[in-house]
Amino acid sequence: MSVSTAFFDQLYADNSDPWAFRERWYEQRKRAVTLASLPRQHYPAIFEIGCANGELSAGLAQRTGALLACDAAARAVDLARQRLSHCAHVQVHQSRVPEQWPEHRFDLIVISEVAYYLDAQALKDVLERAINSLAPDGHLLACHWRPPIEGCVLTGDEVHALIHDTLKWPRLVQHLEDDFILEVWGRDPISVASREGLR
Repeated sequence: MSVSTAFFDQLYADNSDPWAFRERWYEQRKRAVTLASLPRQHYPAIFEIGCANGELSAGLAQRTGALLACDAAARAVDLARQRLSHCAHVQVHQSRVPEQWPEHRFDLIVISEVAYYLDAQALKDVLERAINSLAPDGHLLACHWRPPIEGCVLTGDEVHALIHDTLKWPRLVQHLEDDFILEVWGRDPISVASREGLR
């Protein structure tokens, strides 16, 4: 069973930054690695699942003409809207995936630190919707904590294995550390250098 929305509501009840996204160097560095791993400098439209208080969203907003970010927790959505209030091209919605999936086409879908809160079937449903929502040359980025998390059915490694097996697309980026795994997939296997005519 997927983790309930009430769990996330409780996390934000007395803390605007329950994972210390703003303060911890680990989180700051991981965001930098995430943004540096994007194969393209600019994406016309990005969908970020589980935006929390909007720290990663702020970086993604600089790489797109239209960012749609969502989170299940009402407080997280309020915080993300405040964080991104200066960005007219950003929308933040309260919604839970896969049940409430937007009817848009995206060039990049970001699933960061959220998929292990889903059970395997819900994650497969998310990926099915992502496949149908991504532009033909679109990318999917996933980044997750690797050690087991109490109350979660899947580990980060299991999440990424399931994503890879479901998409059956080439990995364009694979970054592995003791703490986290980050990967980017796309239908087109061309590398960044090749796209710029360097190979």
